[in-house]
Amino acid sequence: MSCCGTAFTLPADLSDVAGPVDARTEELRHAGRQAPDGTVTYVLSVPGIRCGACLSAIETALKPLPGIVSVRVNLTLRRVTVVTRSAEISPGVITSALDALGYPGTPVDLGDLETLGARRESTRLLTALAIAGFGAANIMLLSVSVWSGADAATRDLFHLVSALIAVPTVAFAGQPFFRSAVSALRVGRLNMDVPISLAVLLALAMSLYESLNGGAEAYFDAAVTLIFFLLVGRYLDQRMRERARSAVVAISRLAARGATLLADGETRYVPLDEVQPGMVLRVAAGERMPVDAMVLTGRSELDRSLVTGESAPFAVAPGARVEAGTLNLSGALEVEALTSADDSFLAEIVRMMEAAETGRGRYVRVADRMARIYAPAVHLLSAATFLLWLIATGGDWYQALYAAIAVLIVTCPCALGLAVPVVHVIGAARLFEAGILMKDGTGLERLAEIDTVLFDKTGTLTTGTPHVTASNMLATGRDVARALAGRSNHPAALAIRHYLGSGSVAELDDIREWPGCGIAAVWQGRHVRLGRPDWVAEIAGQAAPATEGVSFAIEGQTTANFALGESLRTGAHEALEALRSAGLNTELLSGDGEVAVRRVAGELEIGHAAAGQSPAAKIERICALQAGGAHVLMVGDGLNDAPSLAAADVSMAPASACDAGRLAADFVFTRDSLRSVPFAHDIALHAKRLVRQNFGLAIAYNCIAVPLAMAGLVTPLVAAIAMSASSIVVVANSLRLSGGGFDGKAGTSAQPFAESQSQAFEPVAEATA
Repeated sequence: MSCCGTAFTLPADLSDVAGPVDARTEELRHAGRQAPDGTVTYVLSVPGIRCGACLSAIETALKPLPGIVSVRVNLTLRRVTVVTRSAEISPGVITSALDALGYPGTPVDLGDLETLGARRESTRLLTALAIAGFGAANIMLLSVSVWSGADAATRDLFHLVSALIAVPTVAFAGQPFFRSAVSALRVGRLNMDVPISLAVLLALAMSLYESLNGGAEAYFDAAVTLIFFLLVGRYLDQRMRERARSAVVAISRLAARGATLLADGETRYVPLDEVQPGMVLRVAAGERMPVDAMVLTGRSELDRSLVTGESAPFAVAPGARVEAGTLNLSGALEVEALTSADDSFLAEIVRMMEAAETGRGRYVRVADRMARIYAPAVHLLSAATFLLWLIATGGDWYQALYAAIAVLIVTCPCALGLAVPVVHVIGAARLFEAGILMKDGTGLERLAEIDTVLFDKTGTLTTGTPHVTASNMLATGRDVARALAGRSNHPAALAIRHYLGSGSVAELDDIREWPGCGIAAVWQGRHVRLGRPDWVAEIAGQAAPATEGVSFAIEGQTTANFALGESLRTGAHEALEALRSAGLNTELLSGDGEVAVRRVAGELEIGHAAAGQSPAAKIERICALQAGGAHVLMVGDGLNDAPSLAAADVSMAPASACDAGRLAADFVFTRDSLRSVPFAHDIALHAKRLVRQNFGLAIAYNCIAVPLAMAGLVTPLVAAIAMSASSIVVVANSLRLSGGGFDGKAGTSAQPFAESQSQAFEPVAEATA
């Protein structure tokens, strides 16, 4: 087994790693989730996970342990999920094994997600970054004076002042790298932080030696500037991970904290974890379903966007099954609990998101792949330089160390470390100018590799707002229909109100809204209704019309029907055509009905369209595509899309998406136009080319500078300047991404949003009433 290129193993005797039964082990035992098949799932927070090599090391080490069924490591959340056969392994074996690997973990559950120390870590990194920047700026000012030809006394004074600034700066700002390096070395590993720490500390030590002995050269500026540049990348990476965690938190917040229990004719509030199948619960309007349940009494409408992605209220009556997390909109219900909170639909959604994030975390960055060979290579080169010079000079350790430090400094991964983050930052700025927010830097890398794009329908390809596409409404009764529509906030009523426009409004009596049916009233002694066609037909002089939509009738008169449709999002046609021109496959996955899905698929010429898709079904389709070698982009907006947004290789959501959808997505586009999707793809392709060029420049620099440093032709000061110059070259090359125009596959990047945002939506084909 290896991590960052260094092999290490667990103790062969498992009893050696079982360890004592301490408080942490007992806490983990109680936090385990028992499944009906007898397996137990443990979730641990492991803050030491930082790269793809860490992920591979943990999984490779834990999987062979007896009693382990599966191990999943989430790079984004820094969590390890272990499924075990409870009779064969103790939780203490898991914690002790992680300790032996150098990745101590603590038990965690969903309630702990916001208290994992992520915010404290971000604050520490930002503070270290500010201090490193302050120190680097001041030391550089002093160095300029020395380089300008200051006399010996002034030079020595400035070196001492630089030392007073550099030592505390390095001691504080370098802690993220020092701690990581020490943790790796304790368990026999090498990572990128080891050569960084060595270079900084040796450069600092040599500089102190030179300053105290009146030497001509000191390298305080190189040590502090190196830390500053690397902290920039570390802080940006931490912030992106912190944002990624919030998607699971947002979904978990949809869970009710408790439930109103009906027992022996009395009601009492019970915590959510005490709700068991068979209990009778009361759910008032405005409350969320605590668990999956069946309606016993009452009628209401539910917001089931978590399940279907559709914003339209869903009518329920006795006998209907309702899912945990759905919102009760209009009437009180008495329901029978069918599951516990841990086995509910909402809990399954959260687990799917966690599993999906784990899958996405398996994506190993280019920089991480480079790190596996870079760290040991740097150490070997530096050690070889020291030994060769020690032999060549007859044991002159000072000259040998001098050359070895030059090699460490000249090979410090500033250019390598900046190759990806700078492109990501500039790419994020370019996307921001176009109204696209990038939340995860690796999203650009993943977006450049896609070959398949999956779209949700409602709120993504369409606006999600219904409008009247056709109606046989006559002038007679318009004032009555207008009055009824004006007394409801149902999306269909709002669409009819907009269709009927302004005008006279009839006076109504006994107005009442019937959940799941519509709104009724009395007008001039006759009943009038606006709502579901079969319900309206009860007072009309005809049978219920065989149509979808909304009907209106005055008692004893013929019904008037309103066919409802959705508008395509601006730029939908152009976006789909651009994606197909770029060689990408497009599919439509929606929780909506077959008729509506087929209509939109036909309009946009999407060949593969699936209706009635649950969150699990969407993830199943994504996994099937990925198993076939596809790289999938998911574009969606609903609560039910959050798990599939996380499961896809990369994801996008409009700003109109629900909170969970926006948080789960890698990119959020704030403008109405769907042309944001091919534009972001163009940026990603260009960013990929620039990253490769940056790595090429960094490698070319090392191929030239390292041999010169090993030959003793480069002093540590010149090495610091060369290292900084290589970083400047990489940054300058990355700035090309911010240029005004470049050739992209989709051909949309030059002016993706030139058209006015007030452009009229293209209507979906009209239906006849």
